[in-house]
Amino acid sequence: MDFEIVNGEIQSLETECLVIAVEADGNLSPAAKAVDSASSGYISEIINQGDISGKTAQTLLLHKVPGVTTKRVLLVGFGKEEDRNNRNLRKAVTAVMGIVKGTGVSSVTFALDCKLSDDADQYRQLRHVVEWAGAELYVYDETKSKKADPLKLEQIALVVNDGDAEIAETALLDGTAIVNGMSIARDLGNLPGNICTPTYLAEQALELDDEFESLTATIVDEDEMAELGMHCLLSVGNGSEQPSKLIVMEYKGGEEGDKPHVLVGKGITFDTGGISLKPGAGMDEMKYDMCGAASVFGAMTALCEMELPINVVGIVAAAENMPSGHATKPGDIVTTMSGQTVEILNTDAEGRLVLCDALTYAGKFEPASVVDIATLTGACIIALGHHATGVLSNNDDLAQELMQAGNQAADKAWQLPLWDEFQEQLDSNFADIANIGGRPGGTITAACFLSRFTKEYRWAHLDIAGVAWHSGGKNKGATGRCVPLLTQYLLNQSADEE
Repeated sequence: MDFEIVNGEIQSLETECLVIAVEADGNLSPAAKAVDSASSGYISEIINQGDISGKTAQTLLLHKVPGVTTKRVLLVGFGKEEDRNNRNLRKAVTAVMGIVKGTGVSSVTFALDCKLSDDADQYRQLRHVVEWAGAELYVYDETKSKKADPLKLEQIALVVNDGDAEIAETALLDGTAIVNGMSIARDLGNLPGNICTPTYLAEQALELDDEFESLTATIVDEDEMAELGMHCLLSVGNGSEQPSKLIVMEYKGGEEGDKPHVLVGKGITFDTGGISLKPGAGMDEMKYDMCGAASVFGAMTALCEMELPINVVGIVAAAENMPSGHATKPGDIVTTMSGQTVEILNTDAEGRLVLCDALTYAGKFEPASVVDIATLTGACIIALGHHATGVLSNNDDLAQELMQAGNQAADKAWQLPLWDEFQEQLDSNFADIANIGGRPGGTITAACFLSRFTKEYRWAHLDIAGVAWHSGGKNKGATGRCVPLLTQYLLNQSADEE
């Protein structure tokens, strides 16, 4: 998809579909007024007839509007100014793209010069339009015998004033990078477990290594993990024929010697629960248990395309959790890379087992910060629904930075406590720590487990169990969250360091 910045007189723009805004009570945005004037009041007449009122995300497609060059004019409602926010902006962009995709046009131009949301940052307003328009074009057909029809839409343009061209260009480039990162994450998440194995993820990292000079990938195999003492990670893959992998991607865009920010992703490419077997209904969705890893791949892709002046390491702990005669059993005790022992009371609490060794490994980079991302607990869905990522951290400043990034990226997150009282639920009579702490506060006790391995650095845990994919129906599939949050966090860290 070709995204472009254009300027000039609205009525003379060369495009197959011009998108203009109608505000509450039929009030026209400046661009809409220009079209109305060129068409001798045609837009006003349509509004006066009651065909569109300006309600948020309301649309009306007009053909052969007199006095303008474009073949089609698409009116989109933006509602009252006080009601505008990122959520309603996304609704409007989604509505527009739904109409555009149905028309078969090859180009569309957004001339949205009214207030778009309550985020006053013009860069982010424009970037969000690019992100959300691009996201609506995503199609998964990798495993279908009949591929999707080629997209007729070839160009999306944004109208800006000459003085705003530089900001708009940056917003367009960054938005495109985030769209591409989200598409990578969605593709990986949507692939079935017989294709997207730990080895497949390792191959994707090596392909990124080939594509971007700034990124180097290293794959740590099972023998090397055993030498490092990563027996907790290895225990998860014991029951599988698929070998586990620790995937390390180093992006060096900053100065040599600058401490890197580390992203650690849970990469359980399929989760049966192991010996603690899950119910069969809906188990197919456990291919999404590697969406934390997918978000790391997406963020690293966006990072490379943006060429941010910052050092970042992406680590993916990849394994398949299967039952077999070799599988880890409830009650087994394993030794982690840190030397701590873990009593595995439930083999379906496996994400924390792969992450704890990956988090210990992350310490070797002497990181500025470490953020792990995982579809870790169903309890997070009970706490926050399908709207927000759960944030838990040993550093409140870091937690606030991540939530701020989530707000800026319209990829919301919310902090949960990490109090010492919850740690006691992980006590074990036979090992240093148990891998589960009972039903109460399940998201928190999972993070408490991880916190035992992160005492040497600033760390935060993102539980994306509620936001990583949609279940059932025509919308079933990976969402690409939290690539926008992670990318915004790295953008902010880069700006601070500069």
